Amino acid sequence: MSESQVLPQGAGYGVVVGIGLFFSAFMVSLTAIQARYTGVSPRNSEEFSSASRSVKPGLIASGIVSAWTWAATLLQSSAVAYRYGISGPWWYAAGATVQVLLFAQLAAKLKLNAPYAHTWLEIVATRWGKLAHLVFMFFGLATNLIVSSMLVLGGSATVTSLTGMNTIAACFLIPLGVAIYVVVGGMRSTLLCDYTHTSVLFAIIFTFIFTVYATSRYIGSISKMHLLLSEASQIMPVSGNAQGSYLTLRSLNGLIFGVINLIGNFATVFQDQAYWQRAIASRPATTVKAYLIGGLAWFAVPFTFSTTLGLAAVALGAVPAPSSPIKVPTASGFIPLLQPLTQDEISAGLPASFAAASLLGKSGAAALLIVLFLAVTSATSAELIAVSSILTYDIYVRYINPRATEQQVLRMNHLGVVIFALVMGIAGTIFYFVGVSMGWLYTFMGVILGSGVVPIALCITWSKANRMGCIAGAVIGFFAGIAVWLGLTSGLNEGVINVTTSGGNYEMLGGNLASIATGGLISMIVSLIWPDNYDFVETRAINLPTAKKAVHDSDDAGIEKNDAQVSVKSVSEETELDNELDPVGLKKAFRFAVWSSVIMTLVFMIIIPLPLFGASTVYSVAGFSVWIIIGIIWAFCSAFAVVLYPLWESRAALAMILKGMVMDAYAPGSGAYVAPTRRKMVTA
Repeated sequence: MSESQVLPQGAGYGVVVGIGLFFSAFMVSLTAIQARYTGVSPRNSEEFSSASRSVKPGLIASGIVSAWTWAATLLQSSAVAYRYGISGPWWYAAGATVQVLLFAQLAAKLKLNAPYAHTWLEIVATRWGKLAHLVFMFFGLATNLIVSSMLVLGGSATVTSLTGMNTIAACFLIPLGVAIYVVVGGMRSTLLCDYTHTSVLFAIIFTFIFTVYATSRYIGSISKMHLLLSEASQIMPVSGNAQGSYLTLRSLNGLIFGVINLIGNFATVFQDQAYWQRAIASRPATTVKAYLIGGLAWFAVPFTFSTTLGLAAVALGAVPAPSSPIKVPTASGFIPLLQPLTQDEISAGLPASFAAASLLGKSGAAALLIVLFLAVTSATSAELIAVSSILTYDIYVRYINPRATEQQVLRMNHLGVVIFALVMGIAGTIFYFVGVSMGWLYTFMGVILGSGVVPIALCITWSKANRMGCIAGAVIGFFAGIAVWLGLTSGLNEGVINVTTSGGNYEMLGGNLASIATGGLISMIVSLIWPDNYDFVETRAINLPTAKKAVHDSDDAGIEKNDAQVSVKSVSEETELDNELDPVGLKKAFRFAVWSSVIMTLVFMIIIPLPLFGASTVYSVAGFSVWIIIGIIWAFCSAFAVVLYPLWESRAALAMILKGMVMDAYAPGSGAYVAPTRRKMVTA
């Protein structure tokens, strides 16, 4: 492990604390600029938690890419590439893309059936009552806790590996800077931070791509990568792969991982408030577009990253090292530049960090450290604002203080961010001492979370979904998943149950399948036998009457001028958003989401990979070149969609800010945004 510590310990603290605080200061300043020149300020709870439900699709798509780019996205995808070859990146990327694409259907139904909800749990509570609300709150918060723990574990493991920074310190310091700008800027600040992080993420990914496939003295071309992977297949053949090769989609263990990945990520998308939060924040007319763009753009992140650094880690095992003292010779007959990694190192997600350090030395390690830190912190910001919303609206307002004032709700939003930042650090520390790695958690999450996927989807989309059937499906599926997982662990490992034995592919596969299948079947069967006939009238009324009345009443009662200005939109914008809630248009968007997401799911999970799996083809140089080039082109298209497109669609706001700053430069104070008064709005 120490061989990978190419950076001094101070570099770890410098990135985690220094860059973290820099981004906090940057986002705080950006929030202040927005408030001054556009009138958008998070001084009310609606803006804080949902960005006033007016965010355009490019920025939402960028936020989806950022929120879905965990530490596991970069580290675990590279680990499965190291384990299974080219099948690993495909199954990781495809198995975690289809959930975002299919979530477009839920996003459309959200705008149709509960356009003013703050959380998905509010919909559950309104439709099915308190028992269902508490049951599914467990699944929601458990999802956020597991996701956050993976973020902290993956981030701290790599920071420690590259710099020797204290792991416990990393667990607590990583969420610290994020909590600062989330508290100050709220949801809109989180999305702007997501955009910034996504831009840097793609820049560094392209750096690694061109290093590995164009300039590296060890690899330097696609054909050389193919040669080294072919040699590595002779030195370290992959069990379950056609001819033991890294250059084939015929990988039994890769396929098993793909199924586990598919099930587990359904749980972490459908039950994670972070994705609902972005659907809530998006403009109604473009919600589906945002999720389809975001899902397709995200695919390129793990796919190109892991086919670059994950495969590079394998290839470097076939490259002779420069003359230097080496501890462990290998069966290859020469001493490799990168020696075979242990299972613990692979499970911790370290192949990418070893490859980056071997290829580029300190600069490669620093680049990986920065991109990983940005990925972890952007996803952390999404989790903080998501859990804050649940703590505020589903616990504080619903059960503790139903008559909470605007200021009390906003204060609880802030407190929720701080509370969960501490919980993230504590959870990461506990899992670290227990010996649970990011990779273990990643494959385990579907075991305990999968049973809630189908019931939650039915609650939002299907009028016939039976309340008790869906509750029973989630609860029974939860216990079924754990029972099958533990049973297989005991049966396949001579009764030994521990972290190591329970993390096997077949053990996790059985638990994942039992959980999601049991929950889904019970929910569907009971609902078909005893169907409800729900019309969603109550859910469509969530927050709508009281929220609008509160704004108008407070304005008429003489609330402070500044607060009134930041809480009131122009009539034209408010009317436009209301028009976008037209049921006819939303039903049309839902139908588009259904056929487009289903078609793309079939392409990603069946039409492309299964014929290639069945053919048992080991790619030639030409076939491998096409595979890599398509990935690179996809990455460029993704960068255009989530880096350049948001700038174009925000050109009016950027022009307004620039104009205000120029006016302030010539006449201080003249460029500040002046909101229309209530009276002027009415007469307009």
